[in-house]
Amino acid sequence: MSSDTTSELKPLNIALLTVSDTRGPAEDSSGQFLENSITEAGHRLVARRILPDDVYLVRALMSAWIADPEINVALITGGTGFHERDSTPEAVGPLLDKTIEGFGEEFRRLSASEIGTSTIQSRAFGGLANHTVIFCLPGSTGACRTGWNGILNTQLDSRHGPCNFSGLTLGKPDKPFDRINQVIGERSER
Repeated sequence: MSSDTTSELKPLNIALLTVSDTRGPAEDSSGQFLENSITEAGHRLVARRILPDDVYLVRALMSAWIADPEINVALITGGTGFHERDSTPEAVGPLLDKTIEGFGEEFRRLSASEIGTSTIQSRAFGGLANHTVIFCLPGSTGACRTGWNGILNTQLDSRHGPCNFSGLTLGKPDKPFDRINQVIGERSER
């Protein structure tokens, strides 16, 4: 984590993904809560998507967001439980350079006062990949509220001390994102 704190907020570019087989934009109360929280905190929402619980679709989108120099943070809601289709940890885990063990631990500690021992069924986690901080939360609005209010709001704030993730994300290399087509080719060039 970065120990660099600032006197003024350095807004982050945040991408938001809802992973759900059943929710569309009208039903995505968790995603809406996070979008509102992101903008109220002074950050910029630069992308918002909803994808089904499909490990390869989630992994493909997350790979693009990790490579995109404009995205500092990726927040994911949904797919962190133990149902057969819940696959967010399996989709995102292999992409991480480092895991943030304390995020899942602190999330479960905070949520225990709200849902008791059911918190052990949460596979909420965080990590870092290419200077992109990634946090994966359960799909319920209550869980997103717990994660945002209890952890993310301060850890994404450059003014929070003694440390926060802002400095790490703002150091993301500025590589031309469109270079991906030059390197791996257009789909039609196969």
